[in-house]
This record gives sequence, structure tokens and C-alpha cells, in this order.
Amino acid sequence: MKIGVLTSGGDAPGMNAAIRAAVRAGIKKGMEVVGIYRGYNGLINGDIRPLDERSVSDIIQRGGTALYTARCDEFRYKEGVDKAVKSCKEHGIDGIVVIGGDGSFRGAADLSAAGIPCVGVPGTIDNDIAMTEYTIGYDTAMNTAMELIDKLRDTASSHDRCSVVEVMGRRAGYIALNTGIACGAIAVITSEIPYDLDAVINKIKNTQTTGKHHFIVVVSEGVGNADQIAKEIEERTGIESRATILGHVQRGGSPTVRDRVEASKMGYYAVTLLEKGIGNRVVGLKQGSVYDVDIQEALQMKKPFLEDLYKIADEISF
Repeated sequence: MKIGVLTSGGDAPGMNAAIRAAVRAGIKKGMEVVGIYRGYNGLINGDIRPLDERSVSDIIQRGGTALYTARCDEFRYKEGVDKAVKSCKEHGIDGIVVIGGDGSFRGAADLSAAGIPCVGVPGTIDNDIAMTEYTIGYDTAMNTAMELIDKLRDTASSHDRCSVVEVMGRRAGYIALNTGIACGAIAVITSEIPYDLDAVINKIKNTQTTGKHHFIVVVSEGVGNADQIAKEIEERTGIESRATILGHVQRGGSPTVRDRVEASKMGYYAVTLLEKGIGNRVVGLKQGSVYDVDIQEALQMKKPFLEDLYKIADEISF
């Protein structure tokens, strides 16, 4: 049996751990393993190379993805999928481990429907895949954001400023919520819960009366407007306010222990499914254990926001 491994969509710390686990699990089970470089784009264009156990040495500690990643508009259409299937047949690929987010899983579903079994492994810093409690890269991204916000706090406290910090998360506020609590933010603003800037400003004013002179406001990327929020806070409170957008630095860096371990577990599990000829599945974590569901079912699930945690964040920030 010959399997391929690819990473698609945005990179996430821990993807290399998943690649390493999938490659070595495949080899241990007597499979040939190939790396498909630059995602579905590489699959269509035949950027495919054999991998052995040494090919994935010394990558577990690295951020990013050793297989590189790229967007592939062509793969959105039947013609692109047909080219990918043809490429699989030319290279003798019997199944593929697809590491990425929901867009990557849609491609995996299309390939599975066309006769190439695929198993998805959730790799995205956003933690927005509903069928799993945890996605690869999430822990590292949160820790990176926390460390950077801690550094901003040092300068904010030195100047009695308010720092409005935008963190990543696209349409998901999980990074914002957790880093907001971890950094003692006065307010956390996410797209899941409508925010009232008047309430944020009143909280800042009330907290000033207790002797606090510097503030952190964490804003999720999906909300945006960090500059405007900072401007309005300064105008209405008299506190010098600065907006900082952390950006793609949150995608990088050496993955944490949790990202390395969970990625290894899920990468291994994906290969065991392909070994059984099972495709059109996504693996994930449920109560700490790895399990799998149908890709289409996974894509239709909606992930509930952590409203209880949001309430805690609001009530202890003063």
C-alpha cells in the first residue's frame, strides 16, 4: 500500500509532528509513503516525493510545515479534482492523510468521493473545527499571543496606557478568550458575543477609580477595528491608547508539548484508518481520546462558544 501526506491551508505549529507520525506509522506498517508538497496544488502538479524514516527526522520541534502549503483555487472545481485523481493513479497513491482545516477537509471529501480514500487531521490555530475539542497549533498560538501581550503590558504599565491587541482566530474567538483571561485583560471582544464599547469604556473608568492605570483589551481578528476601538477609548477616557495587531507571528514558533503529542496521536490514527481502507473521515479529540467521524458530518457541525468562560473573563476583570 502507498499513502501520501499533505498539508493544506494555513500553517500551524505541530503540523510537522503530525507529518512525522503519519510517515513513520506508515513505514512501520509496511507501507510506502510519499510527501505531497504544497498541498492540493502539489498533488495536481505532481510535486510528490518519496519519504523514509530519516526524511522526517528533526522536524518535530519546528514550526510551519516541512511539506509546505499553498492555496489551490483549481481544486475547487471538478476539473481540478479529476487532475488530482489522475496524479494519484500515476504515482500509485492508495490514500492520503490531509492535515489542515475545514477547507482542506472539503477537498479530502471530494477526493474520497472520486475513489481516493482520504483522512483529515485538524491542523489550524483557530480551534474552529467543531468535531474536535482541539486542533493542532492552537496551544502554541495561544502561548505565543500570551507572551507577546505580556511584553506589551510592560510598556503599557510604564506609560499608563491602554493596549488594544488584536489576536488571530478568523471567525473564532477562542484564542482571544483564553489569552484575555491568561493576560488579565480588562475586556475580551469576540465576534461570537455582541460587544458594547460603552460598557468596556465604563469598566475602564470604574477601574481607574480603584487605582489601576494601565489596561489590556484583547480583540479577536473576526471583529477587527482595533485601531478604531483604541481611538475611541483614548477620546472618551483620556488614557493614551495604542492598537497592536499581532498577526502571523502567532502561526510560527516551536510547538508546545501538547501540540506535538496531540498531533502525533492524530497522525498515527489517520494512518490506521487508511490501512483498513477507510477514507472520507476526519480524526479529532473527544474527552481526550482520538476518534473519527464522516467528513460531511464533521463539516456540518457547529462548535458552541465557551460562554461560561466568557462570563468568567468578564467578571474577574476589574
